[in-house]
Amino acid sequence: MAQTRIAVRLSTFGLPLRAALTAAASLGAKAIQLDTGPNLKLTDLSETGLRQLRKLISDFDMRISSIRMSTRRGYDCVDGLSRRVDATKTMMATAYRLGAPLVINRLGDIPESHDDPRYQSLIEVVSDLGKYGTRVGTFFTAETGGESGKTLAELLARDENAFVAAALHPGRLVVNRFDCGEAIRALGDRIQIVIASDGVIDLAAGRGIPVPLGEGTADYPAILAELSNRRFGGYLVVGDEQPHPQAGIRIAQAMEYLQNL
Repeated sequence: MAQTRIAVRLSTFGLPLRAALTAAASLGAKAIQLDTGPNLKLTDLSETGLRQLRKLISDFDMRISSIRMSTRRGYDCVDGLSRRVDATKTMMATAYRLGAPLVINRLGDIPESHDDPRYQSLIEVVSDLGKYGTRVGTFFTAETGGESGKTLAELLARDENAFVAAALHPGRLVVNRFDCGEAIRALGDRIQIVIASDGVIDLAAGRGIPVPLGEGTADYPAILAELSNRRFGGYLVVGDEQPHPQAGIRIAQAMEYLQNL
């Protein structure tokens, strides 16, 4: 990895858009990740609104690495599935107009049995979103962590004609006791972005907990080396999943940690 490309998760600042962009720019960020939600309803924007947003980000000399969307339920849940898929396609089309190459979301729980109707349904969803991505120019990106990288890779490989990317989330893999190296080897070139996170197993509590980057057990020197061997050229996204009162300090520390590696 000749150059570390870092993107800042803008929602971590918990600020209005322009103020968050100003905060990210002050840290030297050249790329951002946008999170959709009540405070940023991207798909509600008109073409004029999308152009204005593109210009605002461009004025800060930044680009969008990815857009993260969240759905109340995963794609494994058949109740309301068609609406969920349609909403995802709308977001992918909107992301393309904003110049964002990836839309990130979790697939949901992947059943262990391939004969489970939910597994077959997930195959259809992956195929549908994968083919739509090749048409629209922005790819749906499944986040790791809820299952092993191998399990996710097996599902994504079911349709050779449809491409769904993967977002490597080391912290979530650690928390759920999955191996990051195995995930990288299984998913290979599907990994288009890394959610730079960390975690530890709290033996007293009997569960995994997220911790600031560099303070957990995710082996980032090994992770980055493995990705470099695979010529990974995507972004590493820094920032907490929830707004944090010390967002600027934590993001600066995360950026410094990755740059030092």
